[in-house]
Amino acid sequence: MKSLISLFLFTSLIANGQSKDSIHYGNNKQAGHIAEIRGIKMYYETYGSGYPLLIIHGNSGSIGDFSDQIPYFSSKYKVILADSRDHGNTLDTLHMSDSLSYEMMSDDYAALLQYLKIDSANVLGWSDGGINGILLAIRHPEKVKKLVALGANLWPDTTAINPFILSVFKMQYLLMQKRKPGIENTVILRHYKLILTEPNIKAQALSGVKCPTLVIGGDHDAIQVPHTVLIAQSIPNSNLWIVPNAGHGLLIQYKDKFNTEVDDFFKRPFKKVQGFDLFKN
Repeated sequence: MKSLISLFLFTSLIANGQSKDSIHYGNNKQAGHIAEIRGIKMYYETYGSGYPLLIIHGNSGSIGDFSDQIPYFSSKYKVILADSRDHGNTLDTLHMSDSLSYEMMSDDYAALLQYLKIDSANVLGWSDGGINGILLAIRHPEKVKKLVALGANLWPDTTAINPFILSVFKMQYLLMQKRKPGIENTVILRHYKLILTEPNIKAQALSGVKCPTLVIGGDHDAIQVPHTVLIAQSIPNSNLWIVPNAGHGLLIQYKDKFNTEVDDFFKRPFKKVQGFDLFKN
């Protein structure tokens, strides 16, 4: 399934080109576990020790998309990654007739943290994972200490998503509707529908994100730069990082810079810059 849609879905556009570690992240029996939560069997893996860091993948992605991040962050944090509902090893075939939403998935992640007896964690989300991270911070604020949202959007139109990318998604969705029914096709259609109809988050709702947040986007991202700026401006305690010459997969394209910048954000005390401090370097 992943190979079929890898040319079209955000995270899969570049995930296939990432470097591979000798550890098979996403299918590592030594690190893998099942959490029976909210009616599903959620597959997750943990690495390292220290303060918990929850990392959330994007649409049609999986734990394995973070093979460039897991080794770095697991040397500093207890890294927790899961395959979201209807993704990877958390394929929810029993609920195919049910709706799939970002709110549902963000609640799954809150339940996973509760299952692991984690009161709060730093959260890093990429693409749809960034959406889930934002909703997790709004719906379960006690669970998120700091948030990094990379390549997230608030709604699914051309003010948020590059028009070419959005048109490709729509075309592929129509083509997939003509294919013979089956589990694989049903899952793909659910993923496309999610991109084309959700999220529907009002900018004003981001005032509910109380934790310090780093909003990241590439200057050639699939998400429009003004939309990424809007997200940062709408979150009370936020930093913004627009990465030059970078696309939606900048965490792979510039993995070393990305990892160190995110780690620095997690480590440093958040400071709201105002007054004469605006003139400082």
